[in-house]
Amino acid sequence: MPVRVKICGITRAEDALAVAMSGADAIGLVFYEKSPRHVSIGQAAKLAAVLPPFVTVVGLFVNASAETVREVLAAVPLDVLQFHGDESPQFCAQFNKPYLKAIRVKVGVDLLQCAARFHTAQGLLLDAHVEGIPGGTGACFDWTLIPEALPLPLILSGGLSVENVAAGIRQVRPYAVDVSSGVEVSKGIDTLKGINTLKGVKDAAKIARFMQEVKSV
Repeated sequence: MPVRVKICGITRAEDALAVAMSGADAIGLVFYEKSPRHVSIGQAAKLAAVLPPFVTVVGLFVNASAETVREVLAAVPLDVLQFHGDESPQFCAQFNKPYLKAIRVKVGVDLLQCAARFHTAQGLLLDAHVEGIPGGTGACFDWTLIPEALPLPLILSGGLSVENVAAGIRQVRPYAVDVSSGVEVSKGIDTLKGINTLKGVKDAAKIARFMQEVKSV
């Protein structure tokens, strides 16, 4: 079975189209206000509207209220919800939408127990554990911490790039891979504020190369 690909943290229409044209399966829209890749409801609706058919739209939330999730769903045609916070299985399942539960992996996290607890999820998205940051860090984690047989589809995330995605697929054999910073343009630094001003801006060439690496396995 071919490995599915989600490109997350889309903020521009041209990037959404680049993802679709590359053959990737899904885009991710971030509704977490503290993320540099955050999009407003209005932005998200416009991004979803430019996509051709059969590209899945995933909405990412971090400890959002149920009212916030419903407000987004009323305006944006999300196909799948992705929860990156401390949400309970009951919270995730209440919206009558397929959902993914993100788990930040580190030594001591029992992924089999997580899979049992979130058995109503469509899959587990495994990301790197960076203290105080719920995702989008660009950091990898130790893939040997993943058990051989998870009872849910596994989406491999965390620091994937053109350089390592093929190795990750060979080692982990995931259902899908999820990338964000690994296909962004080179960092532009605001020297006054010391921040990366280009987070969320994707590089179409990197997306194409990432897809080639995925298909090469």
